[in-house]
Amino acid sequence: MKLAIEDRARLAEKLILSLDAPPEEENLRLWVAEAERRLRELRAGKAKEIPARGVLRRARAAIGVEKAS
Repeated sequence: MKLAIEDRARLAEKLILSLDAPPEEENLRLWVAEAERRLRELRAGKAKEIPARGVLRRARAAIGVEKAS
């Protein structure tokens, strides 16, 4: 393929998302509902915040990728 790997990744993502993607308005409604649910859980003490740095570190470790300098 002649596309750069980043461009191929973006293309693949768009193709996959186009398969079963809900309409934009429905997608927004679903994300807002999820964000509100998570906020309620945080405020009720049922969930805790996790710093992005830690989440990214664990994600990189899980897929065997080291942090870029």
